Amino acid sequence: MAIREDQLLDPETFNSVETIMAVTDPSIEEECSTVVNNADTLFTWDYTKGARPRLEKLYEKAKTSQWNGETDLDWSIEVDVEKTTADLGAADANFTGPIARLAEEPGNPFAHFGDDEWQQLRIESQGWRLSQFLHGEQGALVCTAKIVETVPWIDAKYYASTQVMDEARHVEVFAKYLNEKWPSQYPVNVHLKTLLDDIIADSRWDMTYLGMQIMVEGLALAAFGFTAQITNEPLLKKLLRYVMADEARHVAFGVLSLQEYYDGLTNDEILDRQVFAFEAALRMRDRLMQQEVFERMGVDSRPVIQALLDASPDEKMFQRLLFSKIVPNCKKLGLLDAGDGWLRDRFTDIGVIEFEDLPSTDDEYGALDEVEKDRVDVG
Repeated sequence: MAIREDQLLDPETFNSVETIMAVTDPSIEEECSTVVNNADTLFTWDYTKGARPRLEKLYEKAKTSQWNGETDLDWSIEVDVEKTTADLGAADANFTGPIARLAEEPGNPFAHFGDDEWQQLRIESQGWRLSQFLHGEQGALVCTAKIVETVPWIDAKYYASTQVMDEARHVEVFAKYLNEKWPSQYPVNVHLKTLLDDIIADSRWDMTYLGMQIMVEGLALAAFGFTAQITNEPLLKKLLRYVMADEARHVAFGVLSLQEYYDGLTNDEILDRQVFAFEAALRMRDRLMQQEVFERMGVDSRPVIQALLDASPDEKMFQRLLFSKIVPNCKKLGLLDAGDGWLRDRFTDIGVIEFEDLPSTDDEYGALDEVEKDRVDVG
């Protein structure tokens, strides 16, 4: 990644507007972009099913939890964009906290805003958020296809193949919602794109798991859950509930696979994974700044990003909650405290260590299966 190792130890550097704004990638404007996949494709000739019982159980769960985005979601629902954004804006601490305060300062970048501009900003913000959900799901689609090729265990290949189908469905439904129900879309955020490129380019199969299943999918699982709770728009709420049911299995897949593998790594190899996990955490935090939204609205994004970085801990609660799945899963994998607690210190630096004692996703994925709950209620 572009972040130097010395920067990972200096909060003043990785909390800098200049560091966040310095990341660029012209390929995000292209229809297709190429990343060199350095991994070997592995065949396994041991077809013994059930050698890893928890992976086999997850695979059987995945087979019975498939859903159809065309028929299980009611696409006839009319989406009231203004009402939806008003509901979400009222729950967004950025709009009621640091951005609201910035808008009161002399010479602020929102000085030309009236009610229409603030409403449009909320519409753009939601369009940006949904767009990044979409792009992240394509990243998961590609990464999980890579896992099918690279993981050496047949039980993992079986499960990963079901996730490829899940991710295709997620890309399908988010694209349809944006194309048919929402007036604003965005290209992939540069910080997310950089992270996806690094995950694909790494030759080690476990790094695909760590980057995608644990970090990107872990944050997505929390983001989907939070957004589903605060939105009153019925189509989006159900869409997110169903995607979240799949994502919980995906994150559990990463925990179950990596826990076994990491038990056999050296201290130096574990440190390499810790550094990768923290780099990924910074990339995902930085993409939450939504700089593309402010630029589209004719607003200088630098003072806005600085205001967001300077927000109080309470105002950053949403951003912190997005790590509520990542931190306990890293702890379950032994990454939090290995090497004298290097990753624990870094997660403390960015204010998310408080989630370490929450359940890991491999222990709770069944409780998050909203698809099964709906089927039971109908039955």
